Amino acid sequence: MNNSTRFQLSFMMFLQYFIWCAWYVSMNSYMVANLGSSGKQITYAYGALAVATMISPFFVGRIADRYFSAQKIMGALHLAGAAFLFLSTLTSSNLLFITFILIYSLLYMPTIALSNSVAFRQMQDPAKQFPAVRMLGTVGWIVGGLLIGSLGIEKTANIFYIAAAASLIMGLFCFTLPDTPPQGSAASAGSAIGTEAFVLFKNRSYLVFFIAAVLICIPLSFYYSFANLFLNEAGMENAAGKMILGQLSEALFILAIPILLKRLGVKKMLILGMIAWVLRYILFSYGNSGPGIWMLYGGIILHGICYDFFFVTGYMYTESRAGEKIKSAAQGLFTFATYGLGMVIGNWFSGMVADFYTINKVRDWQAIWLVPVYIAAAVLIYFIIAFRDKKPV
Repeated sequence: MNNSTRFQLSFMMFLQYFIWCAWYVSMNSYMVANLGSSGKQITYAYGALAVATMISPFFVGRIADRYFSAQKIMGALHLAGAAFLFLSTLTSSNLLFITFILIYSLLYMPTIALSNSVAFRQMQDPAKQFPAVRMLGTVGWIVGGLLIGSLGIEKTANIFYIAAAASLIMGLFCFTLPDTPPQGSAASAGSAIGTEAFVLFKNRSYLVFFIAAVLICIPLSFYYSFANLFLNEAGMENAAGKMILGQLSEALFILAIPILLKRLGVKKMLILGMIAWVLRYILFSYGNSGPGIWMLYGGIILHGICYDFFFVTGYMYTESRAGEKIKSAAQGLFTFATYGLGMVIGNWFSGMVADFYTINKVRDWQAIWLVPVYIAAAVLIYFIIAFRDKKPV
């Protein structure tokens, strides 16, 4: 991979995650301020993203594997997505807003798996080269958080305007990326929805990993749906800006993945990631904006281990176990598990928990955050006992 290609892939990752951060992190605060949304309505909006993740990546993954170049599909999806981000600002109806977010999510979520596929196909040694390229995605998220936080626009429609403009730029840029043509043969009727990727389940350890990925995303949904709202209500100033400390942590740890993965192996890396989830929610449960402010910062900073050690390692683990002809579908399968099925269950459950512990619009955040502590701990124990794969990535 030459320097020109490395730059293109890095900028692709930068824009991919800048777009996501710009609107996603602060959407809960926007909905409360502008739509008067309840906890359930907030999680319905975040759940729309998860539903889209379950539906679209398989179809688009199969198209990329068999019919059209992945970078062209990405370009078209981002251009269409820019329009729906803008449309979402034009309504005061929770139902219509959630509908626009669902349509946008159907367009955006497949591009996560596609961006990984485009990157992997240009690399001679993905285990060494991917983390450095993917780190620019983390930088994009950091820049997005800093921009939104510094401008003080967390509760305004500007978060969607910025994301829409970046999506437009990304859509055009995708058509300049290295060609990533389809690799498979003509698809059968059954393969049209990506069923070839299910062959990964024949590997018992991958099936255990897949189940753990689904379950760990239930506590993950608590963070995505309520962290920004929680930090604002806890009295933390410039919460969106402070939350980028998690991405700074992510940027540091992602560079260490090739070394740590080689020394520790897949199982220990994933276990460390899940332990970090447990610790993060314990810190959120007992932290406050007074003497316990360090706990809030600690919970944010742990994001680097939470995300990198489980999700980035998971993408690389999936890549190493997939056959050449199903790589896009396999990435879609992992995206389905993490940002789809698990988040659908998690968003429904977290919204129910948040409303249960809310009395007269006052939320008992300690009680809310202890629930994902117990779930993450249970998943950790299951994974430690059941996962057996010792083959290197």
